[in-house]
Amino acid sequence: MNSFIHYIIAFGIAMLPVFELRGAIPYGVAMGLNFDLLFIVSVLGNMLPVPLIIIFIRNIFKWMKKRSEFLQKIALKMENRALLKSKLIKRYELIGLIILVAIPLPGTGAWTGALIAAMLDIRLKHAVPAILLGVIIAGIIITYISYGIGVFFGK
Repeated sequence: MNSFIHYIIAFGIAMLPVFELRGAIPYGVAMGLNFDLLFIVSVLGNMLPVPLIIIFIRNIFKWMKKRSEFLQKIALKMENRALLKSKLIKRYELIGLIILVAIPLPGTGAWTGALIAAMLDIRLKHAVPAILLGVIIAGIIITYISYGIGVFFGK
């Protein structure tokens, strides 16, 4: 398969909740993709949904709650999970948001950070740079784990 297609797949994986760049970077490593380009593609793919989540998720949740009991349960569950994770952000503000997004563990990441930013009414102009910094840090951690330390020292 053409390496261009693998970059497109990595970009798509990075956009997905749960997988994000934690899935995109290992995928790209397994496909033998270039470190620099893979990192950029993964960060961009991970960041693409962030402003959309921050802007629209509250309206989507309102619509879900009105639509059906099943969708209401899903929306409430997502809101409650976000609010449970928001303690770090409430305490440390934007630094907390960066840390939450930067920790490459399940239940953290850009999607969770954007959801919490929306729930806490953090303005887009403040949330997006904080989430971007967290995504970059997470990307460095995942790249380090996936490629090993040699990639940072040109080996």
